[in-house]
Amino acid sequence: MTQLQILQGKIIDNKALDLKLALWRFQQKKIVFTNGCFDIVHLGHIDYLSKAADLGDVLIIGLNTDASVSRIKGPLRPVVNENARAALLAALHFTDAIVLFDEPTPYELIKLVQPDILVKGKDYKAEEVVGYDIVTAKGGKVETIDLVEGYSTSGLIQKIKEAY
Repeated sequence: MTQLQILQGKIIDNKALDLKLALWRFQQKKIVFTNGCFDIVHLGHIDYLSKAADLGDVLIIGLNTDASVSRIKGPLRPVVNENARAALLAALHFTDAIVLFDEPTPYELIKLVQPDILVKGKDYKAEEVVGYDIVTAKGGKVETIDLVEGYSTSGLIQKIKEAY
């Protein structure tokens, strides 16, 4: 199997995710879930995702589709399409699965995953994180991670606009 095939094997649909989840649960792995747009992957994303991965054995990333990103961020976004964003995230050695979702929130995906740990940035209060009710009802935890100051996709785009 080539490295590219391994990377592509991490980008899965809900059905394949269900099979992987069954295996990981059988192996008693601690499952961590986070989600986001991850448009123009930068140091802040890498820092955040690596810290999320450190909280368990398996890291699953819910990735907003292009249509979803446009609805959230505006018609000029995403800058990087969903296939490229998924491949970039899959290339991170600590990422185990990437699942695209098109809904306004990852609530249904979180219901499917039933993670042991749900992770978002510290710009959220744990109780406000979508899926908090699902995770805490089964004894899981919601963790918030400090964000790296000065790194955001919107901020990078703004710098580019100001330069021109």
